[in-house]
Amino acid sequence: MSVTTLLSRAAIGTEAPLIEVEVFLSGGLPGFSMVGMAQTAVMEARDRVRGALITSGFDYPQRRITVNLAPADMRKDGGRFDLSIALGILIASRQLSIDEPLAWEFYGELALNGELRRIPGILPACVRAQTAGRTAVVPSSNADEASLLNSDVYEASSLMDVVRHFRFGNALAKVESIAELPPVPPADCLSDVRGQRQARRALEIAAVGGHNLLMTGPPGTGKTMLARRLIGLLPLLSATEALETAAVRSVLGVPQPLDSWRQPPFRAPHHTASTAALVGGGTLPRPGEISRAHLGVLFLDELPEFRRDVLESLREPLEAGRVCVSRAAYQAEFPARFLLVAAMNPCPCGYAGDAGGTCNCSRDRIMAYRGKISGPLLERIDLQIEVKRQPLAVLRDRDDQSEATATVAARVVEARERSLARQDCLNGRLDGDALKRHARPGRDGWTLLERAEERFRLSPRAAYRILKVSRSIADMAGADAIGADHVAEALSLRLSFGR
Repeated sequence: MSVTTLLSRAAIGTEAPLIEVEVFLSGGLPGFSMVGMAQTAVMEARDRVRGALITSGFDYPQRRITVNLAPADMRKDGGRFDLSIALGILIASRQLSIDEPLAWEFYGELALNGELRRIPGILPACVRAQTAGRTAVVPSSNADEASLLNSDVYEASSLMDVVRHFRFGNALAKVESIAELPPVPPADCLSDVRGQRQARRALEIAAVGGHNLLMTGPPGTGKTMLARRLIGLLPLLSATEALETAAVRSVLGVPQPLDSWRQPPFRAPHHTASTAALVGGGTLPRPGEISRAHLGVLFLDELPEFRRDVLESLREPLEAGRVCVSRAAYQAEFPARFLLVAAMNPCPCGYAGDAGGTCNCSRDRIMAYRGKISGPLLERIDLQIEVKRQPLAVLRDRDDQSEATATVAARVVEARERSLARQDCLNGRLDGDALKRHARPGRDGWTLLERAEERFRLSPRAAYRILKVSRSIADMAGADAIGADHVAEALSLRLSFGR
């Protein structure tokens, strides 16, 4: 009788808990049993492993094979344990020997011919293996994800490649890191936008402080065009931040854009998206669009067309920066620190208040349309601006000196550095004592804000968000203190519905 233990990792959210794969060969009638809360895809490993071993030229032991995936109370799914199980059988049957097997972690789904297939969630697993000081072996088709790390990761295309490596040495290629690959800049430039001075200003403020933005205006005024150019104003992600966003794509099995992996993501789900599609969910919890937009931009076009319950599900992630999807068996937590940008028409037909169009919507219909967006959600949107139709003369003016993305982005970086040096976070994330210390205006600014609070019945949350925007405007001006003019501009950039 022989027992062998190898290491692998499960995939629960963006976590990768360690799994001990124990293989036990004993006497009795030949058979294969698996224990340890293994789901259907894992249970089917017995047939994949048997086929892979035989077609690769190994002897399949005619003994009782028991595989235990520990810890036993953790749910396991997918084919990621196939390679560990196959190697465990070979070691237990003395067809293979590995020195210090617990210094390695093995991942990969086996084909019946012994080839290794791509699995989701390889990046979080490799990050945890690196932290634990172990060497990982991954399928060659996952090498693009592993290349984002600077660690000991080896790629293998088949079971036989792994066996040769431990029999003869140096048979597997080490995955080369591309972490320093220069990024490709976004193609869309802010200079394409003609006119819309206030909207361009709002984009810059949103980028500086991480402030949520709502644009309201008739069709064809450039709301979507503006939103898509915001991503170019945001600084490149640090290596640590980029790994967080790449981990979400890895869990979903989405290919990694190696030439732009450090650029903030931009996601624009359709208005028919469900709550599970937007926030995340499923029997086996998977990240949704808000997690795919982590540290980037989530753009919701035609905002009132989204279902009410879908929009309300954004309220908690907007505050917490994370989303927890709970199921009866377990729960998964996903990152969701995104910048929300939304666009909508002023009424169902789109032309209320537009000099260039005729609106036939009644007041009640307009109020019902705007009422699809709740007050608590609106309060979490710092900047609420109106995007008006531009005269044709502005659109065809070739001498229009609209600033390029690179010019504005440089100012954004400078203002961000000022806020990070002062408080170690963006202004949009100021809270508690930090908000009181760093976003406190002078006497004139307080007076102006108090008058606005009384006239427009601002809630404390709305007032605090106006102060955060004021702090960003002051940083853009290079001012240490928040003045009345900064508060005035912040108030002017907060459009209130129905007023």
